[in-house]
Order: sequence, then C-alpha cells, then structure tokens
Amino acid sequence: MQAADKQPETHAWRRGLEPKIGLSGKLLLLTIPLILIAEILIYVPSIANYRLNRLNDRLAAANTAALVLDASPSGRVPDSLAQQILDSIEARAVAIKMGQQRRLLASSNLPTKIDHVVDMRNVTPWGAILDSFVVMLESGNPAIRVVGPAEGNAEFIEVVIDAAPLRNAMYRFSSNLLLVSLTITSLTTGLIYLALHFLFVRPMRRLTANMVNFRRDPESPASIVVPGPRGDEIGLAERELSDMQRDLVSMLHQKSRLAALGLAVSKINHDLRNLLASSQLLSDQLSSVPDPRVQRFAPKLVRSLERAIAFCQSTLSYGRAQEAAPDRRSILIEPLVNDVRETAGLADEASITWVSAIERGLTIDADPDQLFRVLLNLVRNAAQALEGQPRNDANLQQIRITGRREGSVTVLEVSDTGPGVPQKARDHLFEAFHGSVRAGGSGLGLAIAAELVRAHGGEIKLVEGTIGATFRISIPDRPVDLHSLRSERARA
Repeated sequence: MQAADKQPETHAWRRGLEPKIGLSGKLLLLTIPLILIAEILIYVPSIANYRLNRLNDRLAAANTAALVLDASPSGRVPDSLAQQILDSIEARAVAIKMGQQRRLLASSNLPTKIDHVVDMRNVTPWGAILDSFVVMLESGNPAIRVVGPAEGNAEFIEVVIDAAPLRNAMYRFSSNLLLVSLTITSLTTGLIYLALHFLFVRPMRRLTANMVNFRRDPESPASIVVPGPRGDEIGLAERELSDMQRDLVSMLHQKSRLAALGLAVSKINHDLRNLLASSQLLSDQLSSVPDPRVQRFAPKLVRSLERAIAFCQSTLSYGRAQEAAPDRRSILIEPLVNDVRETAGLADEASITWVSAIERGLTIDADPDQLFRVLLNLVRNAAQALEGQPRNDANLQQIRITGRREGSVTVLEVSDTGPGVPQKARDHLFEAFHGSVRAGGSGLGLAIAAELVRAHGGEIKLVEGTIGATFRISIPDRPVDLHSLRSERARA
C-alpha cells in the first residue's frame, strides 16, 4: 500500500514541475522585449535626426530668402512680398549678421519672447535627442530661434519659427516610422521565430517526448530515439541519447534475465538443499557398513555433502551473488588438492594424466572451502577442455597443479594441455555469462573463482605463452598483528 501511495504522489510532484509555458512561448516572450528595445534604439536617433534636418531646411530656405530680400534695389521690399516669403519658409522673422551689423530682413508677428534658441553650429547628439523630446512633450506654440551659417560674407543667419508645425511634423514622422518599423520587425520576428522553432524547438520537443516515452517503458526498443542526419550539437545529442538508451535497454534486459535466473537458482537451491539433507542421512548410515572401501569413501562423501548443503544454505540466506567473507586459516595444500581430484572424478580417469608438483609441507592462509571451490572450478574447466581431444597418447591429455611459496605469497598454478583459451573469451574471461569457452557454457566457474580469490586479497590470471591454458593463483598471507601475537604469547 505504501508503494502504491507513493506512486501517485510522485506523478503529482512531476506534474507540478511541468513547465506552464513551453519553449516556444518563452522564445516569443523573449523576442518581444528585444524587438521593443531595438525599436527604441532605432526611433530615438531617428527623431532627433529628423528635427535637425527640418531645422536645416528652414535655414536653407532662410538663406534663399535673404538673397532675394537683399537683392531689392531700395533695400526694402513690400510688406505683402515679405509676408509671402516668410509664409513660404514657415518663419516669423529672418535676420542676418554681417560684420558688426545685424540686419532684420523680414518679420511678421514677432513673438514677445523667444522660448528656445538652437545653434546649429555646435549641436551635440545627446543635446539633439533631449531637445527633440522637449519639443514633442511641450504644449502650445513656443517660439524657436534657429541660428546657422549664412551664405556669402555674412557671419550667420537666424530665423524665428513656431514649434507647433515642427511638433506636428515630428508626430507624423514618428507614426510613419513606427508603422514601417513595426511591419519590418514583425516580419523579421516571425521569420526568426519560425527559424528557431524549426531548427531548435521542434528537435528539443522531439527529444523531450522521447525521454518521456522512454521513461514509461525503458525496456522497449521501440522507445529508442532515431537520430537524424544533423551534424550540430542537437544531432550529437540525438546520437548520444540513442546510444545511451540502447545501452540502458540492453542492461535492463540483462538485469531481468539475471533476476529471473536468481529466482530460479533460489528455488533450485531450496529443493536441492532438502535432497542433499536426505542424502546426508543416507551417507551417515554408510559409515556403519564394515566394507573397507565404504569406510574409505564415506567420510569424503559426507564432507562433500556438508559443503554442498552449506553452500545452498548460504545462497538462500544471503539471497544475492555476494560471497561470504573467507574464514581464513593456515591449511596444507596437498590434501586439499587430493580432495579436488577425487571430487572431480579424475582419480580413476585413465585418459587424463594427473600431475601434482606441490612443495612438501606447503601451506596457505585461506578459507579451505572457498579455495576448494576455486581449484575445483579450474580443474573441471581443464577436464572439459580436454574432452574431444585425441586419446591415443595419454601424455597429450594432462592436468598439472603446481604450488610454491614466494615470500609471503602462495602461488598455485592449474594447467592443461587442451586447445587453450580463444582470444574472444579472453576479453571477458572472468565475467559471468561472457567468459565461457565452451558452447552452452555460462562462464560462472571462472567468475566465481576470481571473486573468491579477490576476497582473499589475491589475484588470478591467465598465463600467456603456455601449452593449453594455465591459470595462476596468488594469495598473500594476512599481515600479522604484533600486539595481538604478543598478547597471545603472554597469555600462553
């Protein structure tokens, strides 16, 4: 019930983390303010430049009018003509300065005061921008005196104009510029949005949808993403995701097979333990039979059954592939090797020659049961490797066990004269279900042997350059605790 309750909570939590706005929406929300910023950056200098151009146009028209007014024979023109000239240049007065004399060429309805003075000879960009917004935000019709360079020998020319016509022209320019820029930027934004959507957002949505589907059924090969032909980072992400999903599917399949195998092994061990217990009861009765041969083999049979029962019990107790910690002690190797030979059925095997070359009195600091399993697996593998070999010469079928001491390390070698280990099996020699040499084999023997040897702090490896296959086992002695040793000697 707890697991069932936790699953809806997990889904609810994940639903709370789902984005309310998708990647496309975020892209659109990001694009809009960027476009507005671009509009402002375009509009501000444009309106300032438009105002300066309008004022320069007034100055140019005033220079033309000054030439006309100055060319009159009497130096004066009729008021009607002066009014027409001022209306044509949209000005109230035109004056010119020549030397020390300042001359008013024409005027009409002069204002009582001048509100703004603009000197076009020393205009700064920042000042032009500020003055433009001052004109647009003002109300009424203030007077502006514009000063600029004059034609001919004049020092400068000045013209007085109204701010209202300039403001209205700036408003019209702003509306036209806004309309055109919005049209252009909208089209540009749409194209950029579509390009980003098809180039990035859609592939990312495809990857995200595939991840969601793969999470729902991670063992289905149909959930693996199919990478596209793109050569950029998204294409690389698709290929890497596809490879990762394939590896994960393979691992999950292997895990499922191992879980099923583990359950089957547990069931077999359970029933096998009961059968071995019954066999142990029968073997106990054999010990009372007076036959010398029975008396010779009965203890070994009992010992083998005890080992099998203990191993089945440990498998059921632990429920996992991890081996128990070795119960190490100093034991003689030669009797253990003889037990291995008899258990493997090679004591009476005439077709395979057994050679034992172990130093006299050689001992090893190891767990006797686990070392027995290691040697038995290696000897059985050697015997299976010799199966199918020619039997006309017994010397060609040989299993040899050697043992020696190298300082604090005991070295054992198990070799045979079989066909050797193929290169394909050497790459995963000590891995379960990968290092099998025989067809139909599981490779568990070498994997178990390697695990037990490593538990002793030792090493097992395949010796290169030998006839057949030679496996070398090196197990170091445990370090001696001097303090404990001295305490034991003191108590003794």
